[in-house]
Amino acid sequence: MSTVTRPKSRRLAFTLIELLVVIAIIAILIGLLLPAVQKIREAANRMKCSNNLKQIGLAIHNYASANEDKLPPAMDAGLSGNPPYVSSPFFFTLLPYIEQDNVFRAVASGGNGSWGTGGGVNGQTVVIKTYLCPSDSSHNAGLGPNTGWTVTSYSRNSVLFDQANGPVTAWGPNWYPTVSRFTVANIPDGTSNTIGVLERYAYLSNYGWSSLWTHHGQEKNIWGYSQWAPVYGVWAGSSPNMLLPQIGYKNNAAHPYYPNGAHTSTVQVLLMDGSVRGVGGNIQNPAWSYAVTPDDGQNLVW
Repeated sequence: MSTVTRPKSRRLAFTLIELLVVIAIIAILIGLLLPAVQKIREAANRMKCSNNLKQIGLAIHNYASANEDKLPPAMDAGLSGNPPYVSSPFFFTLLPYIEQDNVFRAVASGGNGSWGTGGGVNGQTVVIKTYLCPSDSSHNAGLGPNTGWTVTSYSRNSVLFDQANGPVTAWGPNWYPTVSRFTVANIPDGTSNTIGVLERYAYLSNYGWSSLWTHHGQEKNIWGYSQWAPVYGVWAGSSPNMLLPQIGYKNNAAHPYYPNGAHTSTVQVLLMDGSVRGVGGNIQNPAWSYAVTPDDGQNLVW
């Protein structure tokens, strides 16, 4: 009886060239997918940033509802405590209206608070996520790299919220309480034509500026002018020649006198009607200046 012998099967393997081709194809696919993933991530961050601004806008209106239609001051009078906290800066004043009343009360009752590494609630530094743009990586987990104090990625429009009322002797010659001359109801150009809050990097490394939203000295000397102040407009000229947003600037190239941020193609702004919109690189003066100035008699035209 004859037997049939079958040929032995050989083990197949990749050659070096085939392996290199597969690696090259995988690298190409990753290269094609990475920008798409980055765009999706940036779109999500931009949406979160927009929501932060809307929450701040809601807080401004809720403050007004509880305070005879007044706008939150750039720097309000001091809070009682031991020792007393000598002033209440704009973003600090908004804390009770963004569900952070416990942080606000910790300062009001204890005279310490949410700013330095030794302060905060129960000895812990408090970072308010609503005040941080998720695309802004200029800070250290919400703290200024040069200070260790809490920072914000947003700045108020000083042309709307600030008004020098003169020094208060009890606070020393350099302290100026600054309140708006407008209310929500009497912004001359209307809420839909006026910018209230806009973006600026939390930390600008070339200048050593950190936007400390809790620092009681941020309005020192000339109202709003301080490296600590999260504010735009005091030093930015006057309508119709306000400093334009820096679009797509990196943290180490951005200037503290300008609006800027980590979004690649836009700087987001909160209008006083509560809406948020992105301002692109095609914005020009005087359109930008009209949006910043609340009483120039000009309608908003982007």
